[in-house]
Amino acid sequence: MSDPVEFSGELIGWHDPDENRQWVRENKSRQLADKRTTVADAIRKYVPDGSLVAVGGFGHIRIPMALIYELVRQRKRDLTLIGNTAVHDLDILIGGGCVSRVEVAYAFGHELRGLSPCGRRAVESGQVQVTGEISNAGFQWRFLAAAMGVPFMPVRSMLGTDTIKHSSARVIEDPWSGKPICLVPACYPDVALFHVHRCDQYGNAQIDGIMVEDCELARATRRLIITTEEIIDHEEIQRHPWRTVIPFYLVDAVIEVPFGAHPTEMPVTYYFDEEHIAHWLEVSKTSPPRPSFLASSSVTMPLEVEIIANPLPLKTEGTLSRLT
Repeated sequence: MSDPVEFSGELIGWHDPDENRQWVRENKSRQLADKRTTVADAIRKYVPDGSLVAVGGFGHIRIPMALIYELVRQRKRDLTLIGNTAVHDLDILIGGGCVSRVEVAYAFGHELRGLSPCGRRAVESGQVQVTGEISNAGFQWRFLAAAMGVPFMPVRSMLGTDTIKHSSARVIEDPWSGKPICLVPACYPDVALFHVHRCDQYGNAQIDGIMVEDCELARATRRLIITTEEIIDHEEIQRHPWRTVIPFYLVDAVIEVPFGAHPTEMPVTYYFDEEHIAHWLEVSKTSPPRPSFLASSSVTMPLEVEIIANPLPLKTEGTLSRLT
């Protein structure tokens, strides 16, 4: 069949599956090695300028904010972000000047909190380019194709919408039924950033609550950096093997960062910090945004984050507490 759809989306993150297998063989060890490091060293080593970056979690839930802030501290530039559910993380990276391109499923909004002043301004001014659009399911299937080592995933999603016109998908004729079928291309991010509930020193990670697409993404990305609420003994991992959703051989770096998802929610551990998020949405109405966030916890070291130079104070007191 002749394809009646004109596609404007740029193909990003695609590799020949055989070439990617070769890269994995040459660059990823299956040794049970201690991967503990620091946030600064992990970002410095695994996220060069120009990387294609994916972020685990979903919306404002279980986002690896400690890693996001470190990208800003190190002034990483020209990153392309996979905006499958990019909200506060993308906003901070745009405000810090780190991101120049985004492929969008859901981005530039803060769910019930409203649209993003920072993200909207960046796209409208041309500071950030939208490379294409896709559905949330489409992104998950792109990661699934990569995890399976196949070049694409055939789906029926998006065939009845205009989203497909702005994507990198293609429509072909199903050789059996003769009907149109959508092919979403595999996506292999250069690096993915996760925050999990617990992990051992080797990278065997456990997640409480919904995983969304982290299972597929962990197997699609070339590099995987994990922050965790706590590092637990390997023997504890062995006692409950069914809870390990990300095996060690996928992981490149492990960092213990209690409250590392703040101000987003960590399921069954701590809630959103709505005051913090609201402050960001207020100060980011200006260009450039110049906030400073300070979050202290009675059970962790203080986490101070300067988004860009000349910060404005948020607050100097207050604590975060775990759900009991």
